[in-house]
Amino acid sequence: MSDTTPSAPSLGAKLVAEGIGTFLLVFGGVGTALFASNHFTDPGANSAVYVAVALAFGLTVVVGAYAFGPISGGHFNPAVTLGAAAAGRISWKDTGPYIVAQIVGGVIASSMLVLIGLFGPEGWLAGAQDAGFASNGWGEYSPGGFGMFSAIIIEVILAAVFLLVILGTTHSHRGTPFAGLAIGLTLTLIHLISIPVDNTSVNPARSIAAAIYGGVGPLSQLWVFLVFPIVGALIAGFAYKALFDSPNKI
Repeated sequence: MSDTTPSAPSLGAKLVAEGIGTFLLVFGGVGTALFASNHFTDPGANSAVYVAVALAFGLTVVVGAYAFGPISGGHFNPAVTLGAAAAGRISWKDTGPYIVAQIVGGVIASSMLVLIGLFGPEGWLAGAQDAGFASNGWGEYSPGGFGMFSAIIIEVILAAVFLLVILGTTHSHRGTPFAGLAIGLTLTLIHLISIPVDNTSVNPARSIAAAIYGGVGPLSQLWVFLVFPIVGALIAGFAYKALFDSPNKI
């Protein structure tokens, strides 16, 4: 009988999966934020929109994790990729290509949202861009008016929590077949907590994708959403490896 065991996916296949998965995340999550209501084009908070956006991000991760996770690991997030490398789940040499694929997928998604907006109601796209295009931010760009240090603290904490859940549920010996659902629900919870603070990043690719169409303000604040989700994920990755996967684990 011939061996029918499928071969491991190539790096190219993994990169395509990461690009498509990140496209889905940004198109679904940012698209919901932009299209579901006028919250991001007119002033005034609307908690129902927060719930819709949180669910959209969570659901896209659930779908992406089950569709593409078996191919690439289903990161769709540079912070997750670097945190996974810190935990020993992925080779450091693959992190650069993964991150490039994720950023490209996210930028294509936000560009498609702009293209849709070009054929939308008169003034819709200009209004969405003037309002920041659902970008992350603090101060005047925070839905709740929170400051920079609020954004820094919450991004570090929630990125670390997200990475710990991912590492725990996808562990080769202690993982669960419901990992994709748990990860998606965690991302939903993260958004419910932090949308009012900084519109929730925990994902530099998502932040880049929105900020490039959000104008000078969101671009000037983008560095926080590049640096601090990665800081949180790296802390969680190294800590998880030391505490739970080391030979002398506690």
